[in-house]
Amino acid sequence: MNHKIGFIQGRLSPIVDNKIQAFPWGNWQEEFSLAGENNFQLIEWTLDQSDLYLNPIMTNEGRSEIKKLSYKHNVRIPSLTGDCFMQSPFWKASESEKAVLEQDFINVCDASAKLDISFIVVPLVDNGTIENESQEDYLVTFLMDHASKFQLNNQKIIFESDFDPGRLHEFIQRFDSRNFGINYDVGNSAALGYNVDDEFNAYGKNIMNVHIKDRKYNGNTVPLGQGDANFDKVFKNLSKFSYQGNLILQTARAFDDNHIEPLVKYRNMTKEWMNCFAL
Repeated sequence: MNHKIGFIQGRLSPIVDNKIQAFPWGNWQEEFSLAGENNFQLIEWTLDQSDLYLNPIMTNEGRSEIKKLSYKHNVRIPSLTGDCFMQSPFWKASESEKAVLEQDFINVCDASAKLDISFIVVPLVDNGTIENESQEDYLVTFLMDHASKFQLNNQKIIFESDFDPGRLHEFIQRFDSRNFGINYDVGNSAALGYNVDDEFNAYGKNIMNVHIKDRKYNGNTVPLGQGDANFDKVFKNLSKFSYQGNLILQTARAFDDNHIEPLVKYRNMTKEWMNCFAL
């Protein structure tokens, strides 16, 4: 089961600027060795807009080092969370900024393809949330215009969204299912008060990646099992829809610098849910 359970980059590093998630500039290499030592085989990369082109995934030298570390520690990078897209969404930018941010998007996809990263997570939440029809149309048109590139890169563009189930169903139907899908975030759905069965009935077949975390209704991330996420229902539905993708731990942070222990605990909890529903 370990080959299906990974973690968001940074979860095995010291907290950066009190943020729950940020690229761990001073510790990213060490995360590979820590992952390998603790039998984690998957890391989901994180990418911020700040110093975007200095991130190792965006440079030849960085990608070469990533490949060496991946091979040495038997750790793959199947997916990337583009926090940069949420921080500076081209679909909401001014006309003078759009072209630069669109090129950033393409460059991130091309750089990721060189590392065989298959899934690019586009967060349509927080600053990236779609606020009107014009923004949605712009995003859909841009991505569909580049669908052939994503297919050539062997990549799926997957959306994490705050849309309600019916609205998200309508949104994802606008895309070619061969190249586009949904990143299901358990904690975000709990915080928004969405019904798990309604969500899966609306777009369960489109889910290609899952973020495992827990949140209180209208609240923040908390340790697994201490929030309002209904994990039994989630895993029952994942089994019902024969989900074969990865489960990425985007869990609550430890503030005592003991990052390994809680992450291993959360992995074991995830395994138990998988066992209960034969996932």
